[in-house]
Amino acid sequence: MTARIAAMSHSLPLSLWWRDFMLATGLLTRLPLGRSRIPETGEMARATRVLPLVGVGVALGGAFAFWLAQGLGLPPLTGALVALSASILLTGALHEDGLADVADGFGGGAERARKLEIMHDSHIGTYGVLAVVLSVALRAGALAEIGAAGTVLLALIGAHALSRAVLPAIMAALPLARGDGLAARVGRPETGHAATAAGLGAVMALLTLGPGAGLVAIFAAGAAAATIALLARAQIGGYTGDVLGAAEQAAQTAVLLVVVALA
Repeated sequence: MTARIAAMSHSLPLSLWWRDFMLATGLLTRLPLGRSRIPETGEMARATRVLPLVGVGVALGGAFAFWLAQGLGLPPLTGALVALSASILLTGALHEDGLADVADGFGGGAERARKLEIMHDSHIGTYGVLAVVLSVALRAGALAEIGAAGTVLLALIGAHALSRAVLPAIMAALPLARGDGLAARVGRPETGHAATAAGLGAVMALLTLGPGAGLVAIFAAGAAAATIALLARAQIGGYTGDVLGAAEQAAQTAVLLVVVALA
């Protein structure tokens, strides 16, 4: 009887959403959630539908760090760097690492196999350093320009939610470029799960940024992610976990720049 009740609770939609959130949080952050058991087949791919919600959690951490820095009287740029540092600590620099690997691979390799080899290498090269420095500089500059802690909170929620909402669409649209790695272990989400993630990200952007800026931010995030996806298809024939990290960084930066431009 107990086993039957447990099985029924696991089949409830709300329970599945919570399990997905725990798995996705454990996947994309350093928080020790969702790691107490081995996911069942297809669970990780299904959990991609809640990636925007994980982004909201990361955004809250960054916004809290910015608020603390502002309360200590630190200048806006320092507060922005503190906020980015907090989000990087929460994610373990997962997306920044992907951006660096993609920049090194695409910039330094002549053939597909060589590009994938460079991306798989843990060392970082000149292209990777420049890509991460530019990403951090653009995002820090945007947050410093926004200035007010409350507005930074809303901007970070919209940016982090949208930048993760685009990832399942890339996974559903492109083939895997490599049979190993994090992306291969997660699996390819169904089209419906990718649409759910996109919808959640869009709703978060519209609620936090407003209808006008929200729509522009949605377009900007989609365009930035699509650019990375098309480049990856041309360079290595598909996507890897590093490509997803680069797409997240591009989309997040695009959203923050839109917020500043339309402020």
